[in-house]
Amino acid sequence: MVFNSDFHSSNDQEISENPLLHYLQHQHPDVLAHIAQSASPEIKEIISRNVQGLVGVLPSDDFDVQITTNRDNLAGLLASAMMTGYFLRQMEQRMHLEENISRTASSRSQSTKPERD
Repeated sequence: MVFNSDFHSSNDQEISENPLLHYLQHQHPDVLAHIAQSASPEIKEIISRNVQGLVGVLPSDDFDVQITTNRDNLAGLLASAMMTGYFLRQMEQRMHLEENISRTASSRSQSTKPERD
């Protein structure tokens, strides 16, 4: 990828108005790597497809794909991918929680059935 490193004062204003963007930009790479490792393969696949859909995908063996963007657009793309990841992770946790609750309720109802003589 080729990035235009033009950094305008409007970007500084955008950062000051967007606390989440400011927070993300000041995270240590190890923290972000740890968070990324906690994502399941299913979430990583969905995010990969999402980013490919945003950027566009051409077969690399047939095309020499080169993407040019500026810093603001790249930051927006990364923020979108991260928010998608957080959303998907929350939904995955909710799914597992609902499965556990359902199993617990099912096992309780089976264990509390009165025995007939």
